[in-house]
Amino acid sequence: MSVQQKKTLVLGASLKPHRYSYKAVIRLDCNNIPVVAVGMREGSIGDVKIVKPFPEFTDVHSITMYLGPRNQSPFVDYILKINPVRVIFNPGTENPEFQELLKSRGIEVVEKCMFVMLSKGEF
Repeated sequence: MSVQQKKTLVLGASLKPHRYSYKAVIRLDCNNIPVVAVGMREGSIGDVKIVKPFPEFTDVHSITMYLGPRNQSPFVDYILKINPVRVIFNPGTENPEFQELLKSRGIEVVEKCMFVMLSKGEF
């Protein structure tokens, strides 16, 4: 699957330009990766709309996590329903219990910074 086909959901997207989730949306979009965003406040980052939980998305390849472990529990069933190929746990979002559940469902778990992955061509 080429990078262009890896539709990515930024979970925990923020409208604040200094937040990594905001920068993630920009970077994915600049790399021509289809991106959708879910956050607690609706708005837009460039041409990408941030929608409130829990919209139905299809064909999501990757979810890149920008929610700390304490804020992930409301999204567990949502993520399982989306059934992505992988979930990227950026630094500070690691959650061993949730990660084991994802693995048991055949979902790849990656503990890495999405920005580093993109810069090294590992995305």
